[in-house]
Amino acid sequence: MHTSAIYQQLKKSLNSYIEQGNTAFTVALSGGVDSVVLLHLMRTLKVDNPAINVSAIYVHHGLSQYADDWQHFCKNVCIELNVPFEAAKVVIEQQSRTSLEAQARDARYKALDELSPQGSIILLGQHLNDQVETFLLRLKRGSGLKGLGSMYKERFLQSGRICFRPLLNVARSDIEAFATQFSISHITDDSNTDESFDRNFLRSKIVPVLAERFTGFEQCTARSIELLQQQQTLLDEYTQLDLNKCINEHQALCISQINEYSAARIANIVRAWLTLFTQVMPSQKQLEQIINQAMCAKNDAQMRIDLLDGQIRRHQGYLYFVTPSEVLTDIELNHSQLKLADGRLLIKSIGFGVRPPHSNEQVIVRFNCNSARIKPLKKPGSNTVKHWFKDAKIAPWLRASVPLIFYNDELVQVVGCFISAKHVDENGIFWECK
Repeated sequence: MHTSAIYQQLKKSLNSYIEQGNTAFTVALSGGVDSVVLLHLMRTLKVDNPAINVSAIYVHHGLSQYADDWQHFCKNVCIELNVPFEAAKVVIEQQSRTSLEAQARDARYKALDELSPQGSIILLGQHLNDQVETFLLRLKRGSGLKGLGSMYKERFLQSGRICFRPLLNVARSDIEAFATQFSISHITDDSNTDESFDRNFLRSKIVPVLAERFTGFEQCTARSIELLQQQQTLLDEYTQLDLNKCINEHQALCISQINEYSAARIANIVRAWLTLFTQVMPSQKQLEQIINQAMCAKNDAQMRIDLLDGQIRRHQGYLYFVTPSEVLTDIELNHSQLKLADGRLLIKSIGFGVRPPHSNEQVIVRFNCNSARIKPLKKPGSNTVKHWFKDAKIAPWLRASVPLIFYNDELVQVVGCFISAKHVDENGIFWECK
């Protein structure tokens, strides 16, 4: 095993991590030939380098009647190899607009992230044929440069943890031959033969024909994918320069700034901006709608486009990505600090503000009282909160989360904005959110 080409390739691919002191690795173990071979290779690497720590995790999706048997098999393999083993059971609930495969993948990554030891690099068993199949699936869907780049060897989860695919340049046939040579037992997923799944159809009907007709088809496809990934990396560097020029400190996108660019460049910037907030990109039609409404709407128009993870809103010449917020309810203020439902802390301080409440006045924090009236300090006349919010250019979707401080039914402070001129006191109190 030590002299095999696959082992030497794996050892070389992990060398940069090990040299940097990253010696903990967790194998995502499904029981299939690729992940079981990967586990055996990592166990051999640990024998060569005792400083390395290897563990394994099986994720039980509950999507197959054999999932319990597969978990039992994986556990026994780990016992045999003396590798620490964990199993995670996840529940997949079918959602609209998201494939079952995508939901299972997201749940798997989440479980792997949560169960892997601190600092451990997660190793995935995908190989060359998986990469080719992914490329063809993306081609079929009409993907662009990023999508056709398929799977990268290294990817980062939202937590920052590294996932690495050390076998991505190894053909399935070589992995299977390795398993046969060293008598490595594994399981076969019964669903892999179901050609109603696009990936299985490509695997059994299309890729073999292409590989037979065109010598080195898989390797040539992999080389094209690497070139696409390099081009995407270069594009990302230029895109980041564009994006940095077009967003403010609140990560809002300046419409007049992006309007100076070409249509293709604008679309690229908007996509890059959206990745700051969501992993689910809009369709081409939705992207065109976002850009057209942003560019063509009147300055005071209320733009709102709903996406899976939030909304695109327009305010004062900027685009904002707005996520659903907690519904805030009225609360009596009896203490100097109050934690709001959205996690913010409302703090009472002493200084220039409003007079302290009288003994017969109840202090209440309320929200979304647009019709309440107040005469702000240094503002002309009394008017509604809605009027003063508009005057202060506060975005409509932020207004419901602004704390309003009342003495009984009289508004005395709009936190973070202004205080009541009628209640001002140089040696008074005031509230602020942190």
